[in-house]
Amino acid sequence: MRTESNADENSPVGLIEEIAPRSPWRVTDVEALPEFRLRVTFADGLIGIVDMTQLVHSPNAGVFAALLDPSLFAQATIEYGAVTWPGELDLAPDAMLAAIREHGVWSL
Repeated sequence: MRTESNADENSPVGLIEEIAPRSPWRVTDVEALPEFRLRVTFADGLIGIVDMTQLVHSPNAGVFAALLDPSLFAQATIEYGAVTWPGELDLAPDAMLAAIREHGVWSL
């Protein structure tokens, strides 16, 4: 019979690293570049460019037309492995990864 307890023994803290998702499509870093481009890094180490120039200037840009504001475009960040902006704008990281793997650039 044990007389002492070890709180760390049953702590989930040590397990977090082991069970954290490691999906290769997850974006781990994003940098807004001039001319409506982004440099993105994925969980698997792949780095590529997302070129949104045509999309944001298109009459069919829809909600993405808001990104014509350079100060808003520069606010690109990562949430749950996806590139996002204020206003609930985001990009599909799995489609981004597939295009960058094939072409080095994802042009929207």
